[in-house]
Amino acid sequence: MKRFPLAALLAAFFVFLVMAVSARQAVLLLVGIGMGGALAGARFGFTTGWRQLIEHKDPQGVTGQVLLLALASLAALPLLGQFPELHAALGPPSVSLLIGAFVFGLTMQIADGCGSGTLYKAGMGVPLNMGILPLFALGSFLGSVHLDRWLSLGQTEPVGFATAFGTGGALALTFGLLALTLLLVRAWVGPGRQWLARRWAWGAVALAVLATLNLLLAGQPWGVVYGFGLWGGKLAMALNLFDPTTNVFWSQPGNAQRITQTVLMDVTTITNIGILGGALWISARAGAQPVQPLAPRQWVVGLIAGFLLGYSSRLAFGCNVGAMVSGISTGSLHGWLWVPLAFAGSLIGVRVRRHYRF
Repeated sequence: MKRFPLAALLAAFFVFLVMAVSARQAVLLLVGIGMGGALAGARFGFTTGWRQLIEHKDPQGVTGQVLLLALASLAALPLLGQFPELHAALGPPSVSLLIGAFVFGLTMQIADGCGSGTLYKAGMGVPLNMGILPLFALGSFLGSVHLDRWLSLGQTEPVGFATAFGTGGALALTFGLLALTLLLVRAWVGPGRQWLARRWAWGAVALAVLATLNLLLAGQPWGVVYGFGLWGGKLAMALNLFDPTTNVFWSQPGNAQRITQTVLMDVTTITNIGILGGALWISARAGAQPVQPLAPRQWVVGLIAGFLLGYSSRLAFGCNVGAMVSGISTGSLHGWLWVPLAFAGSLIGVRVRRHYRF
């Protein structure tokens, strides 16, 4: 799509949201567009950054992610302490989290994208990610339907650093753990490496600012996965395949309200749409990029991975955005549990990816 018609379409959607939904949702669309533009423009790939570290001992992507986490934490934790109406991204430590994070880390390498990566690459017209997007939504929805069974295997109450240690203590602990992460990366890659390229740095700064705006406007941290599951749930209801009142997850008051009202009232849906639009804008500017065609076997493996990506993200209470960025930046223990399990899965995932020659 050319940039002028795309700009007109996004502007028309913005006006529609202002007039028919709310000004807040319209502004959140702009935040999402910025997120998509930053992700695509900086090529800020969470999946790619981990794969570069594993395969090439290149720390630049992970360093950029640590910078993003540091900046987002520096903004989010004081805001949460000052304004009690804002909510942290707290998930319960559980068997569900451990299994989901590991499977997510594995499959995101095969699918070449996490939640945000799938969105912005689909927006840029990458065929595999465009095919994965609906399967991600289906998997996320089914994961939410089955979540209570997974949680019955064992869970504890969510742990928030700010609640346990106060804002200052939470910041100190978070920065200490981020410093430890960089020390472990240094031990992994050895000396003589370039640590941060310009694109990773400006991408981290832009995403931290936008994530903070999302927190202030939506009252909750940036998320991706919930919107996917909601889309799947709405479709299942429209086809008379699902009754949310009979399900533990979707009968909870907040979820029950969202699944029965227009998806345009859901903050995650709006930012997801914005990410698609922002990535499409960058793609229109850059022009069509060559994409290596995939063999049928690669398509099958990639699409299966995309479905598991969605399913496991719900079990893990988020993806690289919802669990890692938002979880860690708002002081949730579950974010720090998610990272090593997802990285362990990625160690296997890059080998599976190499085997199928993606």
